[in-house]
Amino acid sequence: MSNELVFLIMTIFVLSSSLLAFRLGKVWLYSFIAINIILANIFVTKQFNIFGIAATGGNITYGSIFLSTDLLCEHYSKREGRKAVYIGFFAALFYLGTSQLILLFTPNEYDLAHSSLIRIFSFAPRIIFASLIAYMVSQLNDIWLFHFIKEKTSGRFLWLRNNGSTWVSQLIDSITFNVVAFLGTYPFKIVLQIILSTYILKLIIAAIDTPFIYLSYIVKKKAEPIV
Repeated sequence: MSNELVFLIMTIFVLSSSLLAFRLGKVWLYSFIAINIILANIFVTKQFNIFGIAATGGNITYGSIFLSTDLLCEHYSKREGRKAVYIGFFAALFYLGTSQLILLFTPNEYDLAHSSLIRIFSFAPRIIFASLIAYMVSQLNDIWLFHFIKEKTSGRFLWLRNNGSTWVSQLIDSITFNVVAFLGTYPFKIVLQIILSTYILKLIIAAIDTPFIYLSYIVKKKAEPIV
């Protein structure tokens, strides 16, 4: 199976799961966002090529967070969207803290996983800092811009506020992360290439998620379930 086909299948699966979480209620979306921010930090270690572009496994799960916050903003409020961002930030901090602490245990002679955990969890502090800053800046901008476009268009053009806010915010995310994480380590030309390649993939995911926010009006429940 080609990487491109796996990319499409995984993207549809993850975005469909976001829609299912929305159908079950906002608490489920909060949880879904927290799960995906953790998975994105793990899957980013998986490297592969699609459409001739270098990619990581974290692009899809991270991209789904933007759809999830847009669903909260569209159907609930800006306040709920921000709340979800803070929950995701806490989840990322908790994951990063526990993943570093688990490595401090000295393995015994029966351990089979320690070396693998080191490969997955050994992040440079600068990259950790860059990911947290990029997440907060881009997500809060996404929520602000989503509502700004909604107000300026009097609630029309759902596709515009969904894509417009995500495209701008994903660009901010790509620039912020790569500049903070890699500028000075790699030549500026290389950093720029990384920004452009990752942003192209994020645009593809954002385009695919457009039908899902329209579908949210079909699957929307009139009342929140008891959770």
